[in-house]
Amino acid sequence: MTVTNVRKDPEHLKFSITAEFDVPTDRAWRLWADPRQLERWWGPPTYPATFVEHDLTAGGTVTYYMTGPEGDQHYGWWRVLTVDAPNRLEFEDGFADDAGNPISDMPTTMAMVTIEATESGGARMTITSTFSTLEAMEQLVEMGMEEGMTAAMGQIDALLAADLKPGDTA
Repeated sequence: MTVTNVRKDPEHLKFSITAEFDVPTDRAWRLWADPRQLERWWGPPTYPATFVEHDLTAGGTVTYYMTGPEGDQHYGWWRVLTVDAPNRLEFEDGFADDAGNPISDMPTTMAMVTIEATESGGARMTITSTFSTLEAMEQLVEMGMEEGMTAAMGQIDALLAADLKPGDTA
């Protein structure tokens, strides 16, 4: 499994998940930059994502929905704050209605993605979510955030392996 660390820090209102991949940082960045790749891993395997809008520039918007096993759809949005490819991405992350409009009574988080080179030439990706309140953090953790993010990131190895052609190395 690619996930190497999951950390809940209620004192600082942070939740972070770290995974390592046997690919260079620019390849790990494409997992975010290419919406077709992003939808192959964002969300648990039973809730695949479809990205509708994907403007990964500062000030840009990303909208998506995840489709559950019963055909139910759950919408989300990102407001992109900082993009420093291939190492850093920051965005506001929230729930949306089926028209893609933010739902104001659901928590939003500030997400920071860092991708750094490992000593072996691979990439270490950490996603840190910062919550506005402890109640918001507890609500999203109770909704399955930890399990969902772990399952989502667990799909990345297969995605990266599918890219390899005979004779390629990771």
